[in-house]
Amino acid sequence: MEKECIGIIGAGGWGTALACLLANKGYFIDIWTLEDEVAEEINSSRRNTTYLPGARIPEGVKASTSIEEVVGKNSNIFLVVPSRVMRPVVREVQRYLRDDAYILHGAKGIEEDTLMRMSDVIKSELPSKFYPRIAVLSGPTHAEEVAQGIPTAAVVASNELSVAHHMQDLLMAPTFRIYTSLDMVGVELGGSLKNVVALAAGLGEGLGFGDNTKAALITRGLAEITRLGTAMDANPLTFAGLSGLGDLIVTCTSKHSRNRWAGIELSKGKSLEDVLSSTKMVIEGIPTAKASYKLAKKHGIEMPITSKVYDVLYNRIQPKEAVLQLMTRDKTHELEDVFLPSMQD
Repeated sequence: MEKECIGIIGAGGWGTALACLLANKGYFIDIWTLEDEVAEEINSSRRNTTYLPGARIPEGVKASTSIEEVVGKNSNIFLVVPSRVMRPVVREVQRYLRDDAYILHGAKGIEEDTLMRMSDVIKSELPSKFYPRIAVLSGPTHAEEVAQGIPTAAVVASNELSVAHHMQDLLMAPTFRIYTSLDMVGVELGGSLKNVVALAAGLGEGLGFGDNTKAALITRGLAEITRLGTAMDANPLTFAGLSGLGDLIVTCTSKHSRNRWAGIELSKGKSLEDVLSSTKMVIEGIPTAKASYKLAKKHGIEMPITSKVYDVLYNRIQPKEAVLQLMTRDKTHELEDVFLPSMQD
């Protein structure tokens, strides 16, 4: 039987890792990049040293700088671009989408100006006939490990179970286990908001704090994510899964985590501008801190860790002062506003 056609929009680390995974399954992959030199290196040397150094890209992957070429010939389109450019990219993609196209996105962020999740950004730029065929991929999926074939589990969510199953079948591999979900809101929020907590974990690590501190940040960060997610109609159980707790743990602790790294750099006294200019990689937690801070205000949700990360990034509060403010907050019940909203000390 003929293999499904797959086009990947975005040749960053995650897009390249997915291309490797799918090509190793036997699919022919077209991958789009904005950068001529990245396309040339992929096609000639089977490498992407800019965004995924060390990985060898299979022969079944063809890189192109033409969105029309990648989108027009493929019935499965994976949008793997940073959240800040999702809207203009989708606006271009929609010009060439086939009528039978399925759309999967792998971005972990929130649009800063509109506070929209990525699936809603995508919908706002596409005809309504595509809405039922939109899905999201999330979970603890560092690109470096996926490309190496290190066992990984992730979740695909869609409002249509048949679409989630379709994407599950495309992605499932011996080293890449996919679960399905109908909770797009929870899966998208979990994948986005954990980056803010990872910035906090990096700040604490850079200040010399220990494992106790990191465990507290992960646990209380999960409570914040669940509070906001529930207010936005997500299933709270989603945040105990791969796109919630799973992704939160790996992003707060892994050497591959760009958000953790950024927190460490900020703790050394580097400016936000210096941190951003020192890498070509996207640090999604930085714009997401601003978006999630605004969402918390909009929904009347208390998110103290998010608030302090926002203060460090945008109000120039020193990391040590932010930690002190967190530790000296008014006392509260551990599950307040999560599962026991009426309980008071």
